[in-house]
Formats: sequence, structure tokens, C-alpha cells
Amino acid sequence: MTIEEKLAELGIILPDAPAPAANYVPYVQSGNLVYVSGQISTDDAGSLITGKLGDGLETSEGAAAAKRCAINLLAQVRAACGGDLNRLERVVKLTGFVNSTADFIEQPQVINGASDFLVEVLGNAGRHARSAVSAAALPLGVAVEIEGIFQIR
Repeated sequence: MTIEEKLAELGIILPDAPAPAANYVPYVQSGNLVYVSGQISTDDAGSLITGKLGDGLETSEGAAAAKRCAINLLAQVRAACGGDLNRLERVVKLTGFVNSTADFIEQPQVINGASDFLVEVLGNAGRHARSAVSAAALPLGVAVEIEGIFQIR
């Protein structure tokens, strides 16, 4: 089954790759690695998923926001691959930032929303190294931002 077929089976439609909001590029390819800039949490309609974990947002809501970041990461990888997502060989590393209070300690469970989704879609090729860190604030008040490194062919 292709990656696009697996996404369709899961009912996931990748959005167009989001454009950068400032003076940077959405991804850089170096050799067979694609470095994708941080993707912020947005819903199916492209509206921001905002809030702070530990102050109004539950861990499960943060995990859902992280999954949306992973969907946006895949959209960027598809763009980097000229529209052919099957050129994706593996997820190498994710760095997840969680907008959270000082006493919130479930950042790994939040970023699991992205990690679990990528493994569900890609199998073993979705397994990756990862960091999950707290941030006092994120751009535009979003709940989660995730950047990634991907190996392509």
C-alpha cells in the first residue's frame, strides 16, 4: 500500500504545504535529507489550534494538535518530493514544542500524537528519534509546533 493510499484509508487528506509566515523557507534539502521548518497546529480548515497545556487544554487535545502538525509536516515533505510522497524513506527526527505551563509534565504524551500518527501511516519507517520540550509561549499562541528531519530517495 502506498503512503497516499494509507492516508486515504485513514481518512486523512493532506493540505497544500503551508507557506512560511516570515523570512524563511518551509524546508531545505541537503543530500537525501529534508529539514522541515516548524509546523504549527492547525485544524482541517486551517484555523489555528491555540491554547496552553496545563491551563485549559488537556493532554489529549494537545496530542490531537500534534497529529495535525505531523499532517502538515507530511504536506511539506510531499512538496519537497515534487508531489510524490512515496519518495519518503523514513522519518529521522522530530522536535516538538508544547505551549505549556511551568508545572505541566506531559510533553512526551502530547508529542506522541505526532509520533503515533507517523508510525500508523509509515510503519517502521515512521519510527524516529525525538525531543519533546515545553515552551512558555509559541507563535500566534498555538498549542504545538513540530519540526522534522526526513530521509527521501
